[in-house]
Amino acid sequence: MPDLPTPQDATEAALFSECWDAVLAYADLCTSGSTAAAQLGREAFAHGIREARAAETGPARAAGRRPTRLPRIPLLLTAVRTTAAAWEEEGQGHKLDPDLRLWLNSDKAARYTGPPLQRPLALRGLRDLQQADAELLWLAEVEALPLSLIARRLALDPATAAEELQQVRTLFRDRCHRNHLDTPMDARCRSYARLLDAVTRSSAADTPGDLSRHLATCVQCAEAAACLRLHGGGLPGALAGGVIGWGGLAYLERRRRAAEVRLGAGRPGRPGQADQAAAEEEDEAQKARVARNGLLVAAVLVSVLALGVSMMPFGGSGGDLGARDDAGRQPVADPGPSLPSAPSLPPATSKPADEVTGKKEQPDQPGKPEGSNRQTEPQGTSSPTDRSGSDESADPVCRVEYDLVNQWPDGFQATVTVTSAKALDSWRVSWSFRDGQHVGQMWDASVSQDGSRVTATAADYNKSVPAGGDLAFGFLASWRGKNSPPYDFALNGDDCAKTG
Repeated sequence: MPDLPTPQDATEAALFSECWDAVLAYADLCTSGSTAAAQLGREAFAHGIREARAAETGPARAAGRRPTRLPRIPLLLTAVRTTAAAWEEEGQGHKLDPDLRLWLNSDKAARYTGPPLQRPLALRGLRDLQQADAELLWLAEVEALPLSLIARRLALDPATAAEELQQVRTLFRDRCHRNHLDTPMDARCRSYARLLDAVTRSSAADTPGDLSRHLATCVQCAEAAACLRLHGGGLPGALAGGVIGWGGLAYLERRRRAAEVRLGAGRPGRPGQADQAAAEEEDEAQKARVARNGLLVAAVLVSVLALGVSMMPFGGSGGDLGARDDAGRQPVADPGPSLPSAPSLPPATSKPADEVTGKKEQPDQPGKPEGSNRQTEPQGTSSPTDRSGSDESADPVCRVEYDLVNQWPDGFQATVTVTSAKALDSWRVSWSFRDGQHVGQMWDASVSQDGSRVTATAADYNKSVPAGGDLAFGFLASWRGKNSPPYDFALNGDDCAKTG
């Protein structure tokens, strides 16, 4: 296994740290275990850094020519993909994710190394940008870093960084539009090219029905629409999927979560919120240090006070103290009956009522209707969990959280997190849609859909879930007219309570 390259200076050392996190995140998606992920990441990182350094020290390209390489992070992620392809050819494919192996041996993978005009539009558009512009676009859209941090790294003016990012987005769109027109396409796609450009320029423009139907069946034009539509939140997915290839959307979701953890935001917010969180990070750290020092002082004072109290003499003799202690001590195994606890309703799928409450059923007394002396359960408490997502069950088998991450005029991105009360060797999560939504792509699970019923099945690497643990996956889906939240969630056939 090759060693990681040695940074040339402090600036490169800081850059290596973040690049390594990105490489390892994608390598983990591409492999079937943590050991293989570390091996793939190290090989790809060493190869990518050598390639980047060679490009930086090589002869300058002529003005107006395409850059010799991608920005640092997408270059390294591409190295992960090419290293995985080399593993497959060398007989080490068993270390890779099975879905990735299928993709590597399909025509989809060949697009990324085939003729330049046939490569994904986002990849061509990013390469057509100047190096600094491409770096800014990738860090902001895919890595989800706050603009204040990006500005420091790229030596930009923080006051104008947002405006510059918008200009780069527009420039990327223009490059993608030009490349789309240069791409060999049939007459039908050619007839929709200029209409697609006009429709995607405005967030208020409606997509004509015939164009919408065409986008649903033509992958090439659908990719162009994702790159040309700057509004609606679809640009990060278009970049990640078009540049990285397999697992691009799953990688994007992981980086979003990593950014949320770094910022402590919990959920992605407006761009200004991320910048504000980064700006306040130092203040919060200072407050935390002051609080920790205060707690240490308080702990010392409490310890001294407790020591003084313990050394003070109490009234009475030592024998009295011992007697009081013995009188108040509860034996470990008390042979006598314990006091009954407060009556509570039994769980829906638990033991009989007499075992739960500690009371036995009394026989019917003469002259009273049969069953009048029985301890009965109120109606409705023993019914199964409401499959529409209510939380009325006292002890649900599972709880599910559905999070709508992004939504645009004809599609949306969502994540599902399920907490299981018991350990699982494998899992299958199903739910129903109300408005005809259709799932097109899913990560961290495989998907099947029958009408409105969707089923997500565990991948090979995340089948096991400990008791009380979470399982999570995300997906992209289409919608029209209305996009109501899903309902009727179930885990391995057992109903789940919906939270949030």
